[in-house]
Parts: sequence; C-alpha cells; structure tokens
Amino acid sequence: MKKPKWVVEKERLRKSEKEESFFLFGLHAVEDALLNPRRKKMRLIVTKNARAKLAKAIDVSGITPEVLEPRDLNDFIDKNSIHQGALLEVRPLEWGSLMDVVMQSKSKLPNLVLLDRVTDPHNVGAILRSAEVFGASAVVGTRHHSAPETGALAKAASGALERQPYIRVKNLSDSILELKKIGFVALGLDAAGSSDISDAAKLYSDRPIALILGAEGPGLRSRTKEVADALVKIESISSFGSLNVSNAAAVGLYSITAV
Repeated sequence: MKKPKWVVEKERLRKSEKEESFFLFGLHAVEDALLNPRRKKMRLIVTKNARAKLAKAIDVSGITPEVLEPRDLNDFIDKNSIHQGALLEVRPLEWGSLMDVVMQSKSKLPNLVLLDRVTDPHNVGAILRSAEVFGASAVVGTRHHSAPETGALAKAASGALERQPYIRVKNLSDSILELKKIGFVALGLDAAGSSDISDAAKLYSDRPIALILGAEGPGLRSRTKEVADALVKIESISSFGSLNVSNAAAVGLYSITAV
C-alpha cells in the first residue's frame, strides 16, 4: 500500500533534521567535540597553528584535518564569528527522548531546565553551562521557536554542549504534564510570581524540579503558566533592572540545588 503524501513528507523532514550538519568553531568548542565519542564528526578544517594546539584531540578523534590559511576559514562561517583557526563540521547530538534522559540520570533529583521560546543561541549556551555546573539532567527547548545546535551556541556553552543534554521537544506544555505525572514539580520563573524561588525549593526539596524560563520580553506563554504547579520569582534587593534569561537560569538553578 502506497504511503500518503503527508506521511512521506513527515518522514522526509525527520530524516533531513537528523542529517543536518553545521560548523563548530573556536579552539575550545572544537577540542571538546573532537574528544566526544558521541559526536558525529564530518570535516575538520584548521590552520597550521590550530592543528598544533589541537594535536592530541585530533589524534584521539582519528579524523584527518584539512589545513588552510586563516583567511580561507571565513568562507565557511559568518565573518563575525571568531574561529581561532579551527572549524569542525558535525551533526547534532542524539540524546534520546526527554524521558530517556530523565530515567537514565544518575542524580537523586534529576532537575531540569525548560525553555519556553528562548531563541538566542548565546543565552541557551550560557544556560547549558549553568545547567552543567549545577547538575541539571537536561536543558529542554522546543523543536520550533527555540535555538538549535549551532556554532554560536556551542561557543557560548564553552564545551557544555558536548556533555550536557540539550533536548528539543514537540510541545513544551505536553512535556510538562508528562513530567508532572512522574513526580516532577513544575516551577515557572516569572516576575509576577507569588513566592520566592528559594522558598518554593525548600517546600519541594524532596522532589525533582522542572524550572521553566521564558524568553526575555514576552516571558512565559499563558499555556505554560497554566500547566505549571506554581509561578515563582527571584527576589531583588533593588527595584531597578532585571536579570536576563541566562543569569536568571543560573540564580534559579542555584536556588533549587542549595536547599
């Protein structure tokens, strides 16, 4: 029986997403990816100087580098990207499903960071770094309206992208509901929250927390607020200014792990 056109198109899109490649750039990001056996590596382009600095990582990876002049590397990435003489073409990491990652976590309380339409790769990269520092089991975005894996995200993550699961789900609200079914407490970080995040963390100290953050400006969507167990805020000493989403994530993660 011939497959319907919509099924064929869906399978084509799924396959293209898995096969999509991009360039990592910068010595730190490239070195960490070379040393990561989970990362599928396709092409390494370096200058002579960068090849010398990455010699050990190149040997471990087994990949044969292409050696070019520094100016030639600009043909592969945005001219404003600082490549430091190293480019590595890779495919996105496969971490499995969100539930797989949660169930396989070695943490007693597998806390999560959920991102509601956070699209800036620099913010997501910084959040990945904080998630790794504070032991979160994963950072979760959405397949659409969130930052995909890119060279800019990897550079901002400063290596954390290779070690910290970054998962993109189809529907964030549905994922929150599924997490609540297995015992998670969903706390949405919102300036209008009814309680301080530290107080909420103490209240739920025996349960894993899914900390939800929205994009700067719009914040959490109404549906996300509806499915959250509570809206919490970061108490500020000053009434002026506010934290950007990556800083708020760091403070929030510290608050839920320091109880």
